[in-house]
Amino acid sequence: MSLRFQIHKVSRHVSRYLNNTRNLSTETESDEKKTHFGFETVNESEKQEKVHKVFENVAKDYDTMNDAMSLGIHRLWKDYFLCKLGPVSNTKLLDVAGGTGDIAFRFLHHVNQFNYKNCHVTVTDINPHMLEVGKNRSTSLKQDQSMISWQEGDAEKLPFKDNTFNAYTIAFGIRNCTHIDKVLSEAYRVLQPGGRFMCLEFSHLVNSTAQWFYDQYSFQVIPVLGQLIAGQWKPYQYLVESIRQFPDQETFKNMIEEAGFRQVDYENLNLGIVAIHSGFKL
Repeated sequence: MSLRFQIHKVSRHVSRYLNNTRNLSTETESDEKKTHFGFETVNESEKQEKVHKVFENVAKDYDTMNDAMSLGIHRLWKDYFLCKLGPVSNTKLLDVAGGTGDIAFRFLHHVNQFNYKNCHVTVTDINPHMLEVGKNRSTSLKQDQSMISWQEGDAEKLPFKDNTFNAYTIAFGIRNCTHIDKVLSEAYRVLQPGGRFMCLEFSHLVNSTAQWFYDQYSFQVIPVLGQLIAGQWKPYQYLVESIRQFPDQETFKNMIEEAGFRQVDYENLNLGIVAIHSGFKL
C-alpha cells in the first residue's frame, strides 16, 4: 500500500469525522429549545447570560431610570404592593429578584413603624451587581442588619429549604426569567402552608387606545432616556420588549394556579400598565 494511498485514506476518514461532528452540532443546536429575549429568539441557554448582562450594565443607574421611565409612579406601585401584602408580626419574607432592596426596605419600614416583632426579609437576586447596590443602600440607610439578609440565587432554583418562608414577593423580575413555571413552582416549594405569593409586574392595558399611546411612549421615549441618563440604549430596548412578551393577566393567573396556588386573583393598576397577582399555598 503506497504512502499516497494511506494519506488519502486517512484524509477521507478525517473528513467524514468532521462532517459527522458538524452535523451533530447542528442537530444539537436545532434541537435546543428556544425562548424570547425581548423580540429576539434565542436558545434557552443564552437567555440567562443575556439578562445577566443587561442588569449588570444598568445596576448603578437602575433606580434613577425607574424614576425617569415611570415619572416616579413606580414608587407608588411598590408602596401599594407592600400595603396589600400587609405584613404582621412573625412575617418571614423572601423577596426574589429584589437586588436593589426597594421592596425589602418598604417591608422593614412597615414592620418597624407598627412595631411588629420577629420579622425578617431575605433578598435574593441572581445578579451580584444588583445585590451590591442593595447592600450599599441598606448600609447608608443604617438599617438593622439582623432583620435583613442577602443571598445570590436563581429564582428557578432557589437555595432555600422547603417551607421556609410565609411570604414571597417578586416585583418586576419574573418576566426576565426563562421558565416562569419553574419560578412559580419554586415559590410554592419554599412557602409554608398558608404562605402568600405576590407578584408585581408590567402587564397589558385593558384599553386598546391607551395601549397604543403607551406603546409609542415605551418604544420611542424609554430607550432614548436610557441613552441620555444611563448611556445605555439596548438594555432599555430589551426591557420594553420583555414587557410585551409577558403573559396577559388571565394567562398568568392560570399559570399561578397550575403551580398549586389557590385563591389566586389580580388587580390592575393604571389601566393594566402593571398588575398585582396574589395566591396562597393552602
